[in-house]
Order: sequence, then C-alpha cells, then structure tokens
Amino acid sequence: MDVVIPGLYASAPEPLPFAPSLEIRAFLLQRDQGNLLVYSSGTLAAGAPAIESLGGISRHYLNHRHESGFGCGQIAAMFHAPLSCHEQERESVAANCKVAETFSERHMLDDDFEVIPTPGHTPGATAFLWDKGEHRCLFTSDTLFFGEAGWVAALLDTSDRDDYITSLELIRALDFDVLVPWATPTGQPIHALTDKQDAGRRIDAILDRLRAGEDH
Repeated sequence: MDVVIPGLYASAPEPLPFAPSLEIRAFLLQRDQGNLLVYSSGTLAAGAPAIESLGGISRHYLNHRHESGFGCGQIAAMFHAPLSCHEQERESVAANCKVAETFSERHMLDDDFEVIPTPGHTPGATAFLWDKGEHRCLFTSDTLFFGEAGWVAALLDTSDRDDYITSLELIRALDFDVLVPWATPTGQPIHALTDKQDAGRRIDAILDRLRAGEDH
C-alpha cells in the first residue's frame, strides 16, 4: 500500500480494461473508529499483509456499480468487511459481490465520514467526504476525476445529464482540499491538493461543457 497523505493509503494500480490509459485504485482510510475502504481494485489483495498491519478494514464503500467488477468479492472474502452502496446500485453490485447494507440519503458515519449521493454518472453514484483534521478528502470515483487535460466528468450514454449537473453543483459547494478519484491517467498523480477557489474554477469549467452538450 502506498501512502497518499498520512493516514490515507492506495492500492497498487490496475489498468482499466475499457480505458487502458487509465488506472484504478482502492483507498484505505486509517481511522480510530475503524478503517474504511473506498472503491475497489483487483490489486488490493496483494496488499493484505500491509492492510492487516494498519488495522484491517471495518467497512467497504463503493461509489457506484462499475467498481464492483474489480476484486470486490475477493476483498470481502479476505477482509470480511461489510459492503455498502447506494440502494440504486444494489442489484448491479450484488451480481459481483454480497451487499451488506445500502443507503439512499446523505448522512454521517461517526463524526468524520460523510456519505453524499451524487447521481448522474449512474443513478446511485455517491461521493464520500472524510474529515481527517488537517485535510478534508473527497472521493468522487469517476463522477469527477483526472483526465489528461485536468479535471473531467464521465457522462455515459446511460448517464443523466441534468442529475450530473446538479450533483457537480453540490460537489462545488463542499469544503474539501484533497480530491481522490478512482481512475487516473497512467503515470499521473492519483490525488490533487486544492482549495475552494481552485476547485470551484475547475468544476465550473466542467459544468460549462456539460451544459453545452459535451460529455466530459
């Protein structure tokens, strides 16, 4: 497991089969209340000894259904962490791994981890905001991720443009200073340090493109 910032660890990269210029990772959030895993990756199993030394995994959260096809079942078998996803993603996720619980509303886990539904990319896509004190880390999977030219969206043929725009407007209003997507270009940074002004400018550019009919 690679250290992203103190307390946040990334699995080894895994090429995304349908977009080979991108790599995906799962992220371990080390917390006194119990470690969380966000996203999924087939390379995570190789980091099992390191994960156990860091305290294991108490809960596993998926942003959306596409992540469930990458090591999800293996992660459950090895770490016995209950899997959570949005209710709208349950059926698709359950085809690849057992879903322990679902949610449908914005809510807090303990006092540091916020679950924020952000539909659009898929109906149940969800962002996660972790307040670890010195940083506020936002996990957006590929609702908001890094392209070769900067921050981008991923509007699919099956996505809902209006919902996507509304969700990006919600994300723009959040207070975060570290962005941690699921997919990043090969060889490029896997997180971005930011601030309110910088994030707002980058998200506004995406919103302009989506409103103009583009898909990224």
